[in-house]
Amino acid sequence: MTSSIRTTCAYCGVGCGIAATPTGPRSVVIKGDEAHPANGGRLCSKGTHLGETVGLTGRLLHPMIGSKRASWDKALDLVARRFRETIDRYGPDSVAFYVSGQLLTEDYYVANKLMKGFIGSANIDTNSRLCMSSAVAGHNRAFGEDVVPASYGDLDRADLIVLVGSNTAWCHPIVYQRIQAARAARGTKLVVIDPRRTETCEGADLHLAVKPGTDVALMNGLLAWCEAQGIADPAFMADHVTAPEGFWEHIRTGHDLWTTAATCDIEPALLKQFFELFAATPRTITMFSQGINQSIRGTDQVNAIINVHLATGRFGKPGAAPFSITGQPNAMGGREVGGLASTLAAHMDFAPDNVARVGRFWAAPTMATKPGLKAVDLFRAINEGRIKALWVMATNPAVSLPDAGRVREALESIPFLVVSDIIADTDSSTHAHVRLPAAGWGEKDGTVTNSDRTISRQRPFMALPGEAKPDWWIVTQVARRMGWRNAFAYERPADIWREHARLTAYQNDGARVLNLRAQAAIGNEAYEAMAPFRWGGDAPFAGGFSTPDGKARLVLTRQMDVQAPLKDWPLTLNTGRYRDQWHTMTRTGLAPKLARHREEPLVEIHPRDAQALGIADRDLARVQTAQGHSIFRVAYSEGQRPGEIFTPIHWTDQISSGGRTGLLPRPLVDPHSGQPGFKSTPASIERVATEWKGFLILRGQDAVRLPCLWATKVTVPGGALYEVAGNGDAARLDACLPKGDRVEAIDRTRGTRRVAIIQEGRLAGILIVTRTGLLPSRDWLIGQLSAEGVGATVLAARGPGSQPDKGATICVCFDIGLNQIVAAIRDQQLVDVPAIGKALGAGTNCGSCRPAIANILMQISQETLHAAE
Repeated sequence: MTSSIRTTCAYCGVGCGIAATPTGPRSVVIKGDEAHPANGGRLCSKGTHLGETVGLTGRLLHPMIGSKRASWDKALDLVARRFRETIDRYGPDSVAFYVSGQLLTEDYYVANKLMKGFIGSANIDTNSRLCMSSAVAGHNRAFGEDVVPASYGDLDRADLIVLVGSNTAWCHPIVYQRIQAARAARGTKLVVIDPRRTETCEGADLHLAVKPGTDVALMNGLLAWCEAQGIADPAFMADHVTAPEGFWEHIRTGHDLWTTAATCDIEPALLKQFFELFAATPRTITMFSQGINQSIRGTDQVNAIINVHLATGRFGKPGAAPFSITGQPNAMGGREVGGLASTLAAHMDFAPDNVARVGRFWAAPTMATKPGLKAVDLFRAINEGRIKALWVMATNPAVSLPDAGRVREALESIPFLVVSDIIADTDSSTHAHVRLPAAGWGEKDGTVTNSDRTISRQRPFMALPGEAKPDWWIVTQVARRMGWRNAFAYERPADIWREHARLTAYQNDGARVLNLRAQAAIGNEAYEAMAPFRWGGDAPFAGGFSTPDGKARLVLTRQMDVQAPLKDWPLTLNTGRYRDQWHTMTRTGLAPKLARHREEPLVEIHPRDAQALGIADRDLARVQTAQGHSIFRVAYSEGQRPGEIFTPIHWTDQISSGGRTGLLPRPLVDPHSGQPGFKSTPASIERVATEWKGFLILRGQDAVRLPCLWATKVTVPGGALYEVAGNGDAARLDACLPKGDRVEAIDRTRGTRRVAIIQEGRLAGILIVTRTGLLPSRDWLIGQLSAEGVGATVLAARGPGSQPDKGATICVCFDIGLNQIVAAIRDQQLVDVPAIGKALGAGTNCGSCRPAIANILMQISQETLHAAE
């Protein structure tokens, strides 16, 4: 029997442990690792279904120069030669790397070393700039070092947990489950601060739907309240904290309860309830994520949160701390090795003594002496002709960066572009001069660091496919070809890990909490067997902060004026993630079950706003900003504040003709961190009229470009489902159907047309479009992709007997839909989530759908109550 391999999840910064048991060359059974401290065996929907994503669909398997396959030697020689020629002609700042939190720490380390120590530029930045660099800047300003001062264990000991700008139930489901367990076990209170009413808010003790961009005012108001009520901790501050001149005068002026409530657009009574709860609860954890970081004032928002904890002594004690939760599996590892353009290495900045120290350690010939270009500035520099060669590793900037249209122009125009990735065709790699096939999850070997500083091993359990290679190997080979063979003479990840550990300890002398001295001489076998461990321990600042006097810093933060609605852009656009999808869906998009929760990119809008604009629920609508526009399916949502809309970040040109959220945000950044403000872009929305709508189901995974206004693709068992809409003659879509026996039915009254293609008794494809009628459920037809003996009756789009539509998928693990849950609640008089789980199975596996089930229960209860009245 094949034994399981202990590894780490490929997705968010929770860093869940996984027990992976291979069942074939490209198949694996996934279970949570019960011994891992991050998750104790629990997995969310994405982690649970990782086994569906390890196939070779869409994989880049060989080096490519242009559109032609090349040998590794030829591709690597070309990359090294073009980078060397560019540096010789234009200088080291003419080249850049753009890397990713998908890299392992060892990958990050060699890329950073090559750029900053040997090429001699700091032009290496990471897509982590887009999600948590404001937290980095805030930590450095307050603590003198980028250290998260909490652990997941603090959630078990807190009496109050405040979630700020975090849809934790969707984006960090295992953390949310841990919070819910603490609430059930010890009555922990939960407050959610978010402009949207998300599933995270369901069951919370309090939800503050603040006006976007007012978090500084909120936290300054909270601190003013605490100081006025005598909740500030002068003894703690005297021993551990310093404040800048004028700090308390600033807090006491203009931050009273009523002014704060007006700024945040919150009822004063609701705000007072939060202030009183915080003041009465010494054991408080404040967790924050993208809603805080992704702002043009994100660093001040981070420091305003930290200020409250430092000033009230809610710091460094069990269950009391500010807690940044990261979005990517190794965003923290990248921070530790210096993967950001604004840091050097091992939590050191570009102070002259640090540059000299790292230069000595690396024996580096050409050390970078100043910070490099951050992500947005980097791509602007390409458009301006200042960057001549770029290497993109494990990320898709043509989709993920703000003002993505300009980013695409940069990728099209740069003289030399290298992309190393696992996927052959992405929105970014289509512009590459060289594509290099990288190892994917399940093939990688190295370490990652999660949000609470726990370092875990990511271990391979599958062979490298085709000619794919680990990222560290690819970078090392290029470095050797550029002339630095001895400095990059690594033979295995453990070699790199030991060097990284030695650098963290080198001439540290207690100046930095990050110190992996105990790992510096670890043997290869011990590296292979490494168990998860948390650097810095449970109280990383117990010996003092990483500042000259050992004290933390309060930072004076000011609330900036929030932009009033503009005539041409009367709405505010917010962006974010869906529960079951990840980044640009190159991995999760391969999992049929994960696709069913949200099959299309939706623009969520308050019904009042939509109706005023003549936009109906399920219409198509064009969202437009000064940067660009894209089309989305409309979803009415009472959880949206009026005047605000929300769109998801995941859709790309590879899978949709619309839904491109990255085209819309402004390329404006926080002045301290360089992090873009994705959460508050002025926007407008208008209905898009179409003459017909429909869907196309095809067997197999071959990509199809559909000639219509709107088309989105999701993976389904055995093939793909395309939702379509457009104007003119829908018969143009016939060209996308495969060859085979054709059956067709036309209802001229409703303008409905159904065409199926049968190949040897199996459904190869079916197209159904209508001008005025209703469309049938897709579920039965999807099941026919794997059926035998399919005939013309498939055009009925349903089998014999009554088969009610299960509705929108809520539980992906057991394929349970909304209509099934509603029927069970009403027919069996179910009153809680466990009862629904017992009746249907929904919510009993990964648990990611439990907040949604709780919301359904609440809505039915309210409807029943209103009916009784």
